[in-house]
Amino acid sequence: MADYQDIRGLRVKYLSADPSNSAAGEVWYNSATGTLRSQVVTEAWSSASPLATARYGAGGAGIQTAGLCIGGNIGPGDVRTTVVEEYNGSGWATGGALPSATRSLASAGTQTAAFAAGGYEAANTAEAYTYDGSTWTGIPALNTARRSMNCMGSGTTTAGLVAGGYVEPPYSADSEEWNGVSWSEGNNLNTARSTGGSAGTQTATILAGGTTGSNSAKAEQYDGTSWTEGPDINTARQGVGAAGTQTSAIIVAGRSPDKDATETWDGTSWTTSPATLATARYDVAPTNAGPSSTWMVAGGYGPSSIRNLTEEFNRASTVITAGAWASGTAINTPRTNLSGTGTPIAGLVFGGYPSNNESEEYDGTTWVEGNNLNTGRGSACGFGTQTAAVMAGGHDKQTTTEEYNGASWTASGGLNTGRRYLAGAGTQTAGLGFGGYAPPGTPAGVNNTEEYNGASWTNSPGTLSGTTWASAGTGTQTAALKAGGAGGSPGPTAVVNTQEYNGASWTAGGDMISANKSNQGAGTQTDTLTFGGNTTGTQTLGYDGTAWSTRPSLATGRTYFAGFGATGSGAIAAANPPAATTVEEFTGETSAANIETLTTS
Repeated sequence: MADYQDIRGLRVKYLSADPSNSAAGEVWYNSATGTLRSQVVTEAWSSASPLATARYGAGGAGIQTAGLCIGGNIGPGDVRTTVVEEYNGSGWATGGALPSATRSLASAGTQTAAFAAGGYEAANTAEAYTYDGSTWTGIPALNTARRSMNCMGSGTTTAGLVAGGYVEPPYSADSEEWNGVSWSEGNNLNTARSTGGSAGTQTATILAGGTTGSNSAKAEQYDGTSWTEGPDINTARQGVGAAGTQTSAIIVAGRSPDKDATETWDGTSWTTSPATLATARYDVAPTNAGPSSTWMVAGGYGPSSIRNLTEEFNRASTVITAGAWASGTAINTPRTNLSGTGTPIAGLVFGGYPSNNESEEYDGTTWVEGNNLNTGRGSACGFGTQTAAVMAGGHDKQTTTEEYNGASWTASGGLNTGRRYLAGAGTQTAGLGFGGYAPPGTPAGVNNTEEYNGASWTNSPGTLSGTTWASAGTGTQTAALKAGGAGGSPGPTAVVNTQEYNGASWTAGGDMISANKSNQGAGTQTDTLTFGGNTTGTQTLGYDGTAWSTRPSLATGRTYFAGFGATGSGAIAAANPPAATTVEEFTGETSAANIETLTTS
């Protein structure tokens, strides 16, 4: 009988701990646990950052770390959209809009070189476009106008293929090839259908599932000339997503009792995977240019609602734990309009509306009452660390500044411009306060920036480009970020505006995906999270110094709360009206080796 050395050409290693860089299939003996261990490959779906715009029947293209979601139906009812979003492996950002609001279109290619064809506008359309990563350009139309082709495109912008769809009223068997100049008729599918899933190239595509009036299990392969029927998929369904190649493909979702089911194709047969979607749905937008081992689907419909959810598929020897917000230990005193600073393992919250003077320290597990502020107030800015914090401004006592040394609060030099709802950044000896709301001025919103040196405030020559209050602030005194907020007097005037400070002046940064005010932030100027707020509630966004993209959402929508921390290692969102104590903690995506203990006899 062959042993491990015969199979792998290696001896079993004798180790005191599991290795940090083992290869898939490698076996070793762990002397500390007295067990034989191996690193194994698994298939799994994990939750990822949501789309900014929920939709179904959208087109998809690209790969898991550079994907596209194109158009679709945003409902309720048949409400089509031109919105395109780009995925960078961490979150979704706004891309170039489609020229026409379209759903149920065929698409394929990469994030910077995609095509979209057909679909439904006010009626079936034959319109077609290519995308260069920023702009859609019209190309010659399909020969046959049709819809319900989402996930039925494959290939590239110079060698594309679309097949099937729905024409009034029958299902279509037509296939058309794109050569970068024009569309030409190819041989027909054996089974006319719509809403199937296809993957591969113009000369080597596989198409599976769909509807012929009822769910279909048929799968066909195209060799550049003709379609040939192959083995059926295991679960008949329509509205599926697909990716991979003609010899290594994957499908998931669909309108059937098994909308969460995944099947893989090895060139010979279909196998039902143990990996299932966390949320069953159909008409998803998949990335279809990458391998079947690393895949992503977004949006879709079901159960009973339009979805913005994104899930990633990985066949790997590592276990991926998606970034997420989770419930944390509640603060002791219910309140709103409180401030905070620090980290998730050394945090501090203080004050609150209208005149709360309590402060609490957090060690990652427990909130402990600290000494009180000298002047209770809410809607102030906070910055620094748990043992060297600053609170400035706030309701009523609008110039008041206090410092915390880890034991007690001490009055310090006041702001030059009294205000509340201002944002802050930096440290106790190099801080920044900017924007805010200062009635009874007209307008009451201000654009002033002040710098703090540990004793007093000095007016900076740099002013925000507009009056702003209730914005998020992150970073340092010489590299700060302002995200969102409201302009002028109180009201529903949230903005998408982002500005960056270099220690002397403010310049425009990339606009947020959604207008928001009373949001909070964590991180640095080039690596920031902003979360919660008056207009978006649960939305979390990440900024890379250039553009914003989505991140996993808060479980509880909140506004006028305390938020602080870092981006990947963790952030805190504490309290929420009406005078709540709830806390959530954010942890970024992590991965670990997938190691199992082998049974021996």
